[in-house]
Amino acid sequence: MSGQPSVAVQHLTKNFGAFTAVNDISFEVRPGEIFGFLGPNGAGKSTTIKMLCGIIAPSSGTGRVLDFDILADQDAIKTRIGYMSQKFSLYGDLTVYENLEFFGSIYGLSGALLAERMAYALEMAEIAGRKDAIVGSLPVGMKQRLALGGAILHDPPILFLDEPTSGVDPIMRRNFWELIYRFSEAGKTIFVTTHYMDEAEHCDRIALVIDGKIIALDTPALLKENLPYEVYALRVDNFIEVFGLVSGAEGIEEAAIFGSDIHLLCEKGRVGRAGLDRTLRGLGLSGFSLERIPPTLEDVFVTNARRFGL
Repeated sequence: MSGQPSVAVQHLTKNFGAFTAVNDISFEVRPGEIFGFLGPNGAGKSTTIKMLCGIIAPSSGTGRVLDFDILADQDAIKTRIGYMSQKFSLYGDLTVYENLEFFGSIYGLSGALLAERMAYALEMAEIAGRKDAIVGSLPVGMKQRLALGGAILHDPPILFLDEPTSGVDPIMRRNFWELIYRFSEAGKTIFVTTHYMDEAEHCDRIALVIDGKIIALDTPALLKENLPYEVYALRVDNFIEVFGLVSGAEGIEEAAIFGSDIHLLCEKGRVGRAGLDRTLRGLGLSGFSLERIPPTLEDVFVTNARRFGL
């Protein structure tokens, strides 16, 4: 991954009246990388993608996609990128084949080249056998793959995927990410938004986004490595009651429920497992197990969000 950035953003901001959806963000996306925007619904992820794709204009700041200005060169950007919106955007009353033919023509494809790219999209999406099916009748996972097929018809160098696996089951999500890997291996740049922590692990780098702000940006491994806390998994029967007891206890900087476990975050080198064990017993706990574990991205996200007071 080298050369000029595929995406470069400086101080990008988007206001809708008094509401700030994207708040002074700056970042770069390297050619060929899978770059993730990770955050909850309403964090500003979709708004950012729409600005980068030339769909809406920023309120302030600058940005370039494939060295085109996101304000001055919106039409040029739209013809050179693949964009899969969060909301399914194909026509439900047309067949699979008719949708691909229509979108291919929008990108200026025709004749033998259009036929070749449509055949590729159908094979990639594993729906060649359903090309005459009405799109509205397809399962959600198949629709998602078809939408991706429509986005790559013109063989763009960069793909913007906005919550591409929202609403599909875990198996379909895994299959979809296998497609993303294939595009990345072919040299394409992938900009993907998600609120799934496990999906973010698949990205080369991720930006943690909340309330329109980037609160951290790095590789998943370095984000976890640089967390200034040791993480312990506390397992105890009455974990809901215990959670309230341990939250804010001396030496415990953060506490969060993960399934039936409680993750306890303690400052590195300060408490240690033995000290934490003594603290828990001092709170009257017994019959628990305590294990130091590697931090998760959720640990990183929650810690950074609270550090910024969000």
